[in-house]
Amino acid sequence: MDVSMRALRTALLASLVITAVYGCTPVNSYEGFQVVDNKPSDVKAGVDTRSTVQAKLGSPTEIATFDHNEWFYITQVSSQTGFYQPHIDKRDVTAITFAKDGDKVVQVQNYTLKDGRVVAYNDHVTPTRGREMSVLEQLLGSISAAGALPPNQVNSNNHGNPGGP
Repeated sequence: MDVSMRALRTALLASLVITAVYGCTPVNSYEGFQVVDNKPSDVKAGVDTRSTVQAKLGSPTEIATFDHNEWFYITQVSSQTGFYQPHIDKRDVTAITFAKDGDKVVQVQNYTLKDGRVVAYNDHVTPTRGREMSVLEQLLGSISAAGALPPNQVNSNNHGNPGGP
């Protein structure tokens, strides 16, 4: 075997090994609120207001849907190796509650991944009334609907209609 063929095989084998090792290296992903200068623990109940919280931490990641007096700052770190599902390594949630009649912070709560709960997902589908159309009926229905004239143009000579002859 010639020297250049051995060098080619060695280079090919080395590139396959590097590709395999690189494919098995986890890729980290940082999502949500990122701490810059101040930490959520810097917010104090009874001292801070909405404006001071926003000045320290910025806009919240989420605001509660039904109670606009609760703000959430959420940070999550996940990793994914190869083709496997992503794995959540760390999650921090800071919930800040403001007074209902005022602007002051009433409560600051910190939650981690350990505080989370698994929610059972119900995949049942609510049935709709009427009958279901087959794929062929849907295709033929859309073709005939596209070629049909609007009701005001049926049996008309298009006199006075915009776009008519």
